[in-house]
Amino acid sequence: MDRTVIGHIPLSLDGRVSGPGGEHDLGWTVRHALTSQARAQRLDVTGTATTVLLDGQAYQGFWGYWPAVAGDEDADPRDRLFARWLNEAEKILVSGALTEPKWPNTRVAADDPAEVVRRLRQEEGGDVAVLASHGVIRRLLEAGELDRLSLTLCPELIGAGARLFGDGPAGSSWSLAEATPASSGALCLRYDLIRPTALGRPVIFRCGQRPDSERFSGEEDR
Repeated sequence: MDRTVIGHIPLSLDGRVSGPGGEHDLGWTVRHALTSQARAQRLDVTGTATTVLLDGQAYQGFWGYWPAVAGDEDADPRDRLFARWLNEAEKILVSGALTEPKWPNTRVAADDPAEVVRRLRQEEGGDVAVLASHGVIRRLLEAGELDRLSLTLCPELIGAGARLFGDGPAGSSWSLAEATPASSGALCLRYDLIRPTALGRPVIFRCGQRPDSERFSGEEDR
């Protein structure tokens, strides 16, 4: 099945996804996440998705905050829309520790995230969004199972904390699909993976479309 796998996460200028205080040290992201542009970016990521992958920390944080937003008339309408999507979406908790999730429509997967995604690609459904789960995103990047990167690049130098990009076994090339400045000074970025074809010609992966080298079989190099 043609299911786009999208990783969405805030990132500091020095490549951090959390601060020196640990995985919950995310205060530096708040003013950037509340901008109109970042809210639109979240809805863009989830607008075509029916499944969300979350690690244990992201799952607990989301469960503790977003369900109540869905019915909060004082909340930003875009936040309510995102919260309702989260409540209704198929949620896959990638964790070996949390085995009894309380959020409806949740199932637990203790497997390698790359294996989870490979199975999802064979199932019916919309796109797969991986939200704020840097370990899962990193593993999918290393395995070549992430098709799109949606980054909120925050103009913050954290100095310490977890990094998104590790020293994986293989590199990759990406095409910039969109760059939107946010009112906070952040950049909302969208990158598509460039996959090589059997002919050796790179193909830019587009949302909802898996690369197909056969469509180039009758073309001549230019």
